[in-house]
Amino acid sequence: MTAPTSAASRAPRRPAEPAPGDTPQRGTLVSARISLGKVFAGESANYLLLLGVTLFMVVFGLVMVLSSSAVDSHSNGDSFFARFLNQGLYAMIGVPIMLLASRVPASFWKWAAWPALLGACALQLLVIATPLGSDNGTGYNQNWLRVGPVVFQPSEAIKIAMILWMGMFIARKQDRLSQWKYGLLPVVLVMAVAVGLVLAGGDLGTTSIMVAIVLGALFFAGIPLRQLITTGVIAIGAALLFAITRANRLERILGFLHPSAADPLSTGWQIEQSNFALAHGSIVGVGLGNSESKWNWLPAASTDFIFSIIGEELGLLGAVVVLLLFVLLAICFIRVMNASADPFARVVTGAVMVWLVGQGLVNIGVVLGLLPVLGVPLPLISAGGTALISSLFAIGVVLSFARTASSGPRRPRGTDLR
Repeated sequence: MTAPTSAASRAPRRPAEPAPGDTPQRGTLVSARISLGKVFAGESANYLLLLGVTLFMVVFGLVMVLSSSAVDSHSNGDSFFARFLNQGLYAMIGVPIMLLASRVPASFWKWAAWPALLGACALQLLVIATPLGSDNGTGYNQNWLRVGPVVFQPSEAIKIAMILWMGMFIARKQDRLSQWKYGLLPVVLVMAVAVGLVLAGGDLGTTSIMVAIVLGALFFAGIPLRQLITTGVIAIGAALLFAITRANRLERILGFLHPSAADPLSTGWQIEQSNFALAHGSIVGVGLGNSESKWNWLPAASTDFIFSIIGEELGLLGAVVVLLLFVLLAICFIRVMNASADPFARVVTGAVMVWLVGQGLVNIGVVLGLLPVLGVPLPLISAGGTALISSLFAIGVVLSFARTASSGPRRPRGTDLR
């Protein structure tokens, strides 16, 4: 016979009292961690690897921007942390943009290719044809657009727009790419307009990277090598011809060939000081924050020549780590390309890889004296808001392909990237 249920036993149970160490904040943090885990739970290994490498490079870049810019910021009357805080703000804008872009389907990027290219070219036209254009204090290239207190580089937007447009066009003409008048010629004509607008501002470094992006996209699209080599030779010839049309470019070439014979207070000085910084760092470096070159000896220490400061403070070991990071970044892009069956995704990913990894190698080559001074930053690491945001946005587009490939059909093993 069952015992009658007491009123106390029928009453609803009260939740357990929180432990003395438990607070509402702790519960909120745990919930946030669980929610964040759910967001990335279904993502592929390619997505997580590329995201992790990118975020690590951004954080590493912020540390080096703080170290390399503190003296220069204070010398200009600002706080030691001025440029670091400015770069941190751009990172806080760029990372959410990257994550939002990673949630957008590839069909949207195809649709946005033409509007993006036209809009970016229109902004660049304002740079070269209106008083809004600025050299941003460099005294050389007119590559910035100044709207009130806001200064940015439309050429960075053109890079992304070019990549999206080429991916869209090549995906549509996949069956006729071997015929130059249907594949190569339209791409070259449209891209020549975009590249020409940047070249009109005098920025040979950015123009060189854009030409490399076009050639890289054509390569991964499967354009016949004969057509590709011919296009490359013509592009190199045009670049050399353009390089000798200005005195400052000739000075950079002279500084590359004979640093001691160049202007000792300009290009020659910059190259020599870069060499001194790398030599001073030796194998293990002088320690983070202990660079002597950043004390107004090395120009552009936090931008174009930040690799010199890395080599001085972290030594050869730190420099090798940076090189390995770019190698790992390239591996991430190749993995995304191999996992995708969409020609649009493969071409766009390959072009972004040529842009970021290629520009990184060019920057390092300049610092090591293997290339003339071109004035291009080290992607994801150098100070520069527009460059950082555009790079993160481009990686966000590739991340969107990684998400799609993880749930869609995959390319068969052993197939060529081209």
